[in-house]
Amino acid sequence: MIRVGLTGGIAAGKSVAGERFAALGIPVVDYDELAREVVEPGTPGLAAVIEAFGPGVLEPDGALDRIGLGRVVFGDDEALDRLEQIIHPQVIARGSELDAAAEAHGDKMIVHNIPLLVESVGPEAFDVVIVVDAPAKTRIARLVDSRRLTKQDAKARIKAQTDDDVRLAAADVVFDGSGSVENLCEQVDKWVDEVRRNGVSFRPNPERSKFLVTEDVGE
Repeated sequence: MIRVGLTGGIAAGKSVAGERFAALGIPVVDYDELAREVVEPGTPGLAAVIEAFGPGVLEPDGALDRIGLGRVVFGDDEALDRLEQIIHPQVIARGSELDAAAEAHGDKMIVHNIPLLVESVGPEAFDVVIVVDAPAKTRIARLVDSRRLTKQDAKARIKAQTDDDVRLAAADVVFDGSGSVENLCEQVDKWVDEVRRNGVSFRPNPERSKFLVTEDVGE
């Protein structure tokens, strides 16, 4: 099974690419979804977050106020690190379980859709790393328009992530996420078709010291 690590800066288009992979019949482990799952009401993860940051990070119904928590941690390296140490181990463990299930099912490819791939999991865990890239200006506009963030909050979230240059240095493949949804989906389609017909036909990034993937992933 070929393991694909899919990543990109916030609002670059990574989720769109992940949804397209899923539409093509490829199992996708979405780590954003797992991060929400592990802090649902009643979970040990949410209890740990409350212990670390106080009950003020909760909505009136007891669910996690993700936007409010974001304002607490983004721009505060110590607070962000404390949150990541709560969330990341649980998310990675769950992702590994889903990966093993896909392999047992006989899937030929799996996509791990991970916002913090470089920071938390590491590119060496994957046969292929795909980065969806878009300019910071575009991403800020998307965060303001679609996620109810202020421009200041949007900039803080981008700044809290790994620099784009570091993320791109880990990439074997880069998708341009600056355009339309249709354009990004076309890039995913083209890449998947190439892999299904010929195996991965590019030479992987030498900085990762990865082997050339030639396994036939079929349909």
